[in-house]
Amino acid sequence: MIRPFYFKDKTFYLLDQRRLPLEETWIACTSSNEVAQAIKTLAVRGAPAIGIAASFGLVLDASKGRIHVEKAAEILIDARPTAVNLAWAVKRCLASIGSTDERHLLERLQQEAQAIWQEEIEANESMALLGANLFEQGKEYSVLTHCNAGSLATGGIGTAIGVIRKLHEQHKLKMVYVDETRPLLQGARITAYELNNDSIPCTLITDSMAGWLMKQGRVDAVIVGADRIACNHDTANKVGSYSLAVLARAHGIPFYIAAPRSTFDPLTPTGDDITIEERDADEVIFFHGIQSAPRVSVFNPSFDVVPHELITAIISESEVHQITL
Repeated sequence: MIRPFYFKDKTFYLLDQRRLPLEETWIACTSSNEVAQAIKTLAVRGAPAIGIAASFGLVLDASKGRIHVEKAAEILIDARPTAVNLAWAVKRCLASIGSTDERHLLERLQQEAQAIWQEEIEANESMALLGANLFEQGKEYSVLTHCNAGSLATGGIGTAIGVIRKLHEQHKLKMVYVDETRPLLQGARITAYELNNDSIPCTLITDSMAGWLMKQGRVDAVIVGADRIACNHDTANKVGSYSLAVLARAHGIPFYIAAPRSTFDPLTPTGDDITIEERDADEVIFFHGIQSAPRVSVFNPSFDVVPHELITAIISESEVHQITL
């Protein structure tokens, strides 16, 4: 299983996910600014993964002192506004240093960053088991997923993909249908890459094919990750998730969210209160440097919000939150 990053010799190495699946290139980060840039440009992505990466970004600046770490925290939090795990991890690291003196700042921050990562690994395992238990033993299921919520998005076995991995281990999985996930093709480039690497049966489809696939009776469940879950369980995820939830409801198919507790935001009452990141038009007009559309007006939100009434259940590491049946 591929990992998205590792820390060695005061350097945080990130697998550049923009270059997948054709190249496995590692970025060596030695400062928080480099980590923030990697987060902003999607070299590292996935709500839990960017939280972990930001934690190590603070570690890289710890030798410069507390004031510099606090400034770095602001820059890292601003790198991507929708995924709550990012701010959660940074604030947790800041809280961990408390009255720690400057000499032990690096050691304390590194301990906290490692703890956040280890907890994510363990959370992935727990939610995978809970999620797999929603599916009957002795049957094989075909599931559809969107974007990438696997090891490269979390640092563990994945959230949505973690559940899928567990279904495969338990011989309950027939097929994973993978949305391309336009405009940056995280499903085609990353999820299909992960599943193929681990010999998990998968079929790639374009986003617009999902409804017809459901109509044909070839999808038993939809499982996706999340970037922020409001108090009422409205959930922000990669744009296209709302459409899938509507389609799943129309076809009587369960729609599951898999996300750790760190993705639940107690300060956001409903989905209407979630800030939706809008990204550069060139992500739609160009792909890998090649222009594929004329210079026209572009609407490019990175996320949409699935209302809680369209969600069957949210799978966390501690429990399954049943929302609709």
